[in-house]
Amino acid sequence: MKPWILWLAPLAAAAAGQTPLQQLFDAKLTPTQRASACFAIRGRSDPEAVAALSRALEDPGLLSCAAENLRIAGAVEALEKALSSDAPLVRATAVRTLGSFQKPELLQPISQAAADENALVAVNAVAGLSQYADPAVLPYLTALAKKGGMSGDLALERLAQLDSAGALGVARGLLSSPQIPDKLYAMLVIGAWGGASDIPELNKIAATNRETLSQRDRGFGFMPPINLSRAAEAAIAAIQARATMTPPNR
Repeated sequence: MKPWILWLAPLAAAAAGQTPLQQLFDAKLTPTQRASACFAIRGRSDPEAVAALSRALEDPGLLSCAAENLRIAGAVEALEKALSSDAPLVRATAVRTLGSFQKPELLQPISQAAADENALVAVNAVAGLSQYADPAVLPYLTALAKKGGMSGDLALERLAQLDSAGALGVARGLLSSPQIPDKLYAMLVIGAWGGASDIPELNKIAATNRETLSQRDRGFGFMPPINLSRAAEAAIAAIQARATMTPPNR
């Protein structure tokens, strides 16, 4: 018999007399055994299981499985409570999972999480909102997009997919933002949905921002160098190309 089998034998024997809920928190078991216990209770929505899974959210090794189990169980309240966790990774996972329910009453707490001081939580909150297709999400995406910043720019991107006219109005306002990425996202939207009336403002940016710019301390790393002049010229070209397109025959 191999040595590692002898080492695992006592653990297997100990686990054999426990329920999966007990195995979840048995420090003597291996991470794999505890993860298997988590999968074993998938589909359970009884109070005991939900309480155990809520506790398991705080364990990095069980977080993903526990959140998915709670989603399947429809345990919205437990996931909402997790938004107040001290661990950013727990808050981030919970808010993204809440978005999968697409419940109108969850729009407020999810959008509030988008203002979290931790960038990971904020980005996952926008990801949560982005799962909604209901027009009820539009005011929340619009409010976030107007603020700019990482989460705001992501919200603008999703807003453009759902409401191009609304996103265009927000993008025009962001052209005056002091943040380089805000301007870039704004010009992407204007290039896709704007018109001839946007070209004069874009020409100003093209003429006055010739140098390549970079912005540090944004998100999880450094932004790549950005040339706003070229971005403005690209937006102008996109607008002009759409203007010269021949409408399809009907």
